[in-house]
Amino acid sequence: MNPTILLFTLLMLSAMGFYLGRQKSYAVGNKNGGVQHLHSRPTYYGSLTALWCAIPALIVFFFWLFFESSIITNLVISNLPDPIRELPPDRLNLVVNDIKNLVSGNIVSGKIDPGMKAAADHYQSLSTVSHASLSVIVIVIAIAGMMLVQRIISPDLRARNHVERVIQFILIACSTIAIFTTIGIVLSVLYEAIRFFKVIPLTEFVTGLDWSPQMAIRADQVGSSGAFGSVPVFMGTILISAIAMCVAVPIGLMSAIYLSEYAGREFRNVVKPLLEILAGIPTVVYGFFAALIVAPMIRDTGGVFGLDVSSESALAAGLVMGIMIIPFISSLSDDVINAVPMSLREGAYGLGSTKSETIRQVIIPAALPGIVGGVLLAVSRAIGETMIVVMAAGMAANLTVNPLNTVTTVTVQIVTLLVGDQEFDSPKTLAAFALGLMLFIVTLILNIIALVVVRKYREQYE
Repeated sequence: MNPTILLFTLLMLSAMGFYLGRQKSYAVGNKNGGVQHLHSRPTYYGSLTALWCAIPALIVFFFWLFFESSIITNLVISNLPDPIRELPPDRLNLVVNDIKNLVSGNIVSGKIDPGMKAAADHYQSLSTVSHASLSVIVIVIAIAGMMLVQRIISPDLRARNHVERVIQFILIACSTIAIFTTIGIVLSVLYEAIRFFKVIPLTEFVTGLDWSPQMAIRADQVGSSGAFGSVPVFMGTILISAIAMCVAVPIGLMSAIYLSEYAGREFRNVVKPLLEILAGIPTVVYGFFAALIVAPMIRDTGGVFGLDVSSESALAAGLVMGIMIIPFISSLSDDVINAVPMSLREGAYGLGSTKSETIRQVIIPAALPGIVGGVLLAVSRAIGETMIVVMAAGMAANLTVNPLNTVTTVTVQIVTLLVGDQEFDSPKTLAAFALGLMLFIVTLILNIIALVVVRKYREQYE
């Protein structure tokens, strides 16, 4: 049985287990004077049956699939002729890939011989046997779990406690997975960044003013010694993000205040969805808009005033990025402002405050933590944007604070460094991980600053 079909079958069995457990609890309750004499509600007995039907079977299912490929591969390799099994690991991996491609029907890298065909048939037969065995074992475990709970259902069975304990364990497991995933990402980036800093000194990377990661293969080639000063890259990121936030924060916050405090219900129901449409537009569309309309308009306007404006400028990218971020700040701020209790507004009005005074002195302070969170989310989106910068600001790492010049950002350089046929252990490629690590540290510092601001200015309202 196909694993997808098996999962669907397991889902159906769990639904059936829920129904049977619930019906059994009703039957047991009626024999003992009604369901009010049961320890838990009938829904919990059904949920307990469904959980015992699904969880053990799912554990076996995922462990089986995790080890299935390696076990089958080792069995197939053990039956290969001795000359093939004695090949170096890299060439043996190519042979195994050819066998797997032959099984899946793809074109193999070499000529198909009878031995390869026999190995592919063996691999296919083992996979068929494995899937059939998995289907039988999983279905048997699911039915056994269902029948076990059916037999122990009684008025004294603490079904609610068992279900809540299992749900708590699942939530802890999910949180643990998220934490370990984050730790794994950080450690992987840190490991590659340390390899980079063994070649390029940390002080040169952090304080260097030139960014030209061109490493030649031979010492006599032009550009054999690259420059890995990250200051121009981070300066460009800060410049574009600052321009974007100068556009997005005032417009987004003011629009949120108007929609939540001044606009009528009909106007709000029409305008807010239209404003949030901006969040669904692909970033490449914003990039085209910035490159074809905004950038030429800024260049022509600067020419009228005698300014030397680059065809790709930080101002064009920042303006369009700010337009893209407006819905994030507006929508989040609007929701936070609407969550402020009406009693605070009524109390301010009762003390003689005007509407504007109530907004400035009561509503905004009460909603400040949520507003700061929305702004922080917008800053993270601005720092991580790539497509608009590539199309509107260029890729030249210039150390400048002039918004009319061409600049680049950290994410653009990471993409540039990892694209192409480069050796993975070269400083040019490893520089992407160093940039990623520094970007992670900068984002962490921003989060800490935001938490300090929120904690300092938070006001408790009952």
